[in-house]
Amino acid sequence: GTGVIAGGAMRAVLESAGVHDVLAKSKGSSNPHNVVKATVDALIKMRNPHTVAFQRGISLAKVFNG
Repeated sequence: GTGVIAGGAMRAVLESAGVHDVLAKSKGSSNPHNVVKATVDALIKMRNPHTVAFQRGISLAKVFNG
């Protein structure tokens, strides 16, 4: 995999969450407190592939392969 490619505070959150492969960029504020809050919020709002496929009415394979 690519490993954790993210800057500063975001890298710390992603590594603590056990994420192994990610490419992330923060746009806007570079304040570490805001970056941590935004990263945690994004992780909380993530949906699993089965939910996405069901909500879109497509197969799981199509979620991954377009």
